[in-house]
Amino acid sequence: MTNIYNHILQSKISNQKLLAILLDPDKIDLNKAGILIEKINQSPATHIFIGGSLVENNIIDELIIKIKQNSDLPIVLFPGNPSQISDKADAILFLSLISGRNPDFLIEHQVKAVPILKQTDLEIISTGYILIESGTQTAVEKVSKTKPLDRNNPELVLATAQAGEMLGNKLIYLEAGSGAKQAVPLEMIKKVAQNIEIPLIVGGGIIDLQGIQKAYNSGADLVVIGTAFENDVDFFNK
Repeated sequence: MTNIYNHILQSKISNQKLLAILLDPDKIDLNKAGILIEKINQSPATHIFIGGSLVENNIIDELIIKIKQNSDLPIVLFPGNPSQISDKADAILFLSLISGRNPDFLIEHQVKAVPILKQTDLEIISTGYILIESGTQTAVEKVSKTKPLDRNNPELVLATAQAGEMLGNKLIYLEAGSGAKQAVPLEMIKKVAQNIEIPLIVGGGIIDLQGIQKAYNSGADLVVIGTAFENDVDFFNK
């Protein structure tokens, strides 16, 4: 597997847009995973993200093994906590929830994850994770016990993203949350994209192909689709 972050960076430089499909293990039936993977292979996805806010089952390893048997796409962990780390993946978004002030999600979970990560060959990609108000209380908000940033305050969101960049994050992730009623505002995406140098990921609340394209046009380098694909595996055929 090539250096995943370097590929994301080079794609940003060449204006090649990327797409990740986010799979929540709690919502997947392993017996039907083959059909799911086939649909992903037929889609324009460039990456597969694995993770969720809770993840109460223990199928992450099995799921990743099954995906690797049937797909060549890079698999990146998107963990809600250290229990979701798997050495079967290719990389991990080492997330810090910089929009909130809960120390557990700013640094504590990361400290606990280090001994586990040191035993793996995962590529570790430092990511500043910013939760944006989306019209409903999302799972991330409930689990992290943090408030999302005001969707009508792009200046605060930009300053938070820039702080993450100055702290050394390699990626900034603007997240409306799983099942969000509203996606991240396009003007907010544009403002952040124009004022940071590192790649920008955008996810949450995107319900159709037009939404993906609008996020790209506003400056997103990588868009994440989760709930919309979970609800309809033929999402990309429409």
